[in-house]
Amino acid sequence: MKDNTMFKIDTPAEELEVKYGLPRDVIFCKKCVISNQRPSSSVEFAHNAKSKKTTISFGEDGICDACRYAEMKEREVDWDQREAHLRELLDKYRSRNGSYDILVPGSGGKDSVFASHILKHKYKMNPLTVTWAPHLYTDVGWKNFQNWLHMAGLDNFLFTPDGQVHRKLTELAYRNLLHPFQPFIIGQKNYAPKMAAQFGIPLVFYGENEAEYGNPINENINAKRKASYFAQQQAAGETMYFGGVAMEDLPEHGILPGQLDPYLPITAEALERGKVEVHYLGYYLKWTPQECYYYAVEHTGFEANSERTEGTYSKYNSIDDKTDGYHYWTTFIKFGIGRATYDAAQEVRNRHIERDEAVALVHRYDGELPQKYLPEFLEYLSMDKDEFLEIADSFRSPHLWAKDNGEWVLRHKVK
Repeated sequence: MKDNTMFKIDTPAEELEVKYGLPRDVIFCKKCVISNQRPSSSVEFAHNAKSKKTTISFGEDGICDACRYAEMKEREVDWDQREAHLRELLDKYRSRNGSYDILVPGSGGKDSVFASHILKHKYKMNPLTVTWAPHLYTDVGWKNFQNWLHMAGLDNFLFTPDGQVHRKLTELAYRNLLHPFQPFIIGQKNYAPKMAAQFGIPLVFYGENEAEYGNPINENINAKRKASYFAQQQAAGETMYFGGVAMEDLPEHGILPGQLDPYLPITAEALERGKVEVHYLGYYLKWTPQECYYYAVEHTGFEANSERTEGTYSKYNSIDDKTDGYHYWTTFIKFGIGRATYDAAQEVRNRHIERDEAVALVHRYDGELPQKYLPEFLEYLSMDKDEFLEIADSFRSPHLWAKDNGEWVLRHKVK
């Protein structure tokens, strides 16, 4: 593995290697605490090794796209009109006999609780919910999942992929990409449209669009997600990659092509044949994560963690999987952006905290290596802690990281 210890604090910036196609100059949003090193969510979802790295955009005023989108939601959107459009859409597809007329993917977290519950109980739809199982359920995650279904009155298909296949793909993704969540993300995103087509359900509703967090604003100009995001569209001779390994090479790791079927996207033909449309509820209803949390508590007894979630200061975001914290920790290693940054940036945009408080929270908690489930996660990856940390260190980009008295330090911190 490459030894980055040669890159000292005083190395000239122009001599430092920049990995992953990230911008060399690190810029922090003047309004929130996110930096221009944040990758697009579409990059994390990419199956193909040729997919180009894209990062969050900043305007000439130093404001990021996510903050700009939050301002647009406040100043430019007529939410009453948007809701009227939602009602028109739902009236068009609503079942009259109680059969499924809409599909909502989710885990029983605050966002999927809000989306499914309000569609059923306020707008009188008949949703089928589908869940791609977490790697390792937390106790509170499983309890919230059960409460979601029983207290909201919902049918659900819980799909748990082959444990050996999923573990191997996760291990490969960690070793090759430092992205242990990639197999989960691929499976989760592809599961819902395939289930909708299988059951003949015309509408799939996700919660918020990734534009809320920094994907290009023009991706949320309308409510529908482009079919190309979910449908398989490969050029001749092009291959797909899982965990950084070409699909045809996975048998060397004990994974046969047929075992990847659950992860593969729906074909464009099947999507068209099923006339499936994928929408974002956050386009029609103003989406605020903290309000989703309060709604979930009120209507399904949703429970937050009993203690602060490691790596951040919050207690209710992404708490159903014991491996969640390591996903955010690896983003900190690769991009200098950890879980506290994501949480604090979001809360600044929603005007729940001021930027000064957000900066202090980032300095205090960002990059904390979660310890609570570390032994279980290491066992899941089939590696010991020394190897786990060595692999992580090999993914540090020298333009972001330096060694100071034997300790890794970020070259740039939000101020």
